[in-house]
Amino acid sequence: MPSRVPFVQVDAFVTGAAFTGNPAGVIVLDDWLPNAVMQGIAMENNLADTAFVVPLPADAGADYGLRWFTPTVEVELCGHATFASGHVLVGDRDAITFRTVHAGDLVVAREGSPETRGSDEGLAMRLPDWGALPKPLPEVAALLGGPVVETLWRDGGYAVLVYPDAAAVRGLKPDFAAMRASGKMMVVCTAPGEETDVVSRVFVPGAGIDEDPVTGSAHCVIARYWAQRLGRPDFTAFQASARGGAVGCRWEEGSVTLTGRCRTVITGDFHL
Repeated sequence: MPSRVPFVQVDAFVTGAAFTGNPAGVIVLDDWLPNAVMQGIAMENNLADTAFVVPLPADAGADYGLRWFTPTVEVELCGHATFASGHVLVGDRDAITFRTVHAGDLVVAREGSPETRGSDEGLAMRLPDWGALPKPLPEVAALLGGPVVETLWRDGGYAVLVYPDAAAVRGLKPDFAAMRASGKMMVVCTAPGEETDVVSRVFVPGAGIDEDPVTGSAHCVIARYWAQRLGRPDFTAFQASARGGAVGCRWEEGSVTLTGRCRTVITGDFHL
């Protein structure tokens, strides 16, 4: 096992202001470290997610293997850390493909012309369509409070609570202790936006994240709902956490494309 590995911290889905978006750790390895070591690194980083990336053979059909860890668990999909990994690794290529165990192959592509590309370049990321379906969730709604008007569920632990307006979402005061006791469920609270089409907040206390700053996987879950409700496949979204994050969304049957910008904020070595 190496004594140290390179580490990059990236803010994903930034709004343009400093200290926005969701910070993700990205660690590029030659080979996978033991699970306990990767989990320990993620705990030490204390970010919502740390991505671990390993190059694949030339004939693999993808460029890198990718896994994600919160401070407490490995997760099946993390959009913002995938976005951050693409930002770190895409280089001069137009696109890069990550192979994952549970979410299939994920592609991060560069946007814009070479003349406009830079450290805050726009990126587009294709993720699976994990659209939620209507289902009564009274116990979940009770943990969040507020005037819930509709609830949806995606198998795998994704609850969606729809509220009448952005003010209701911004005013939520979740019972985090009770939510932790309910397991690793992700709760996505969403409503029509003010300056954007959609606003949301995302809570995952059971996975060690009380409120996630910006959540790519949550937009995989709500993209179908909002595309159908708005009557068009493209819409803009804002995640109304304390940091805030801007996400462009495009829904197609079977996939969701998220667009936005990243900024590298820290580079160095992680000593094991």
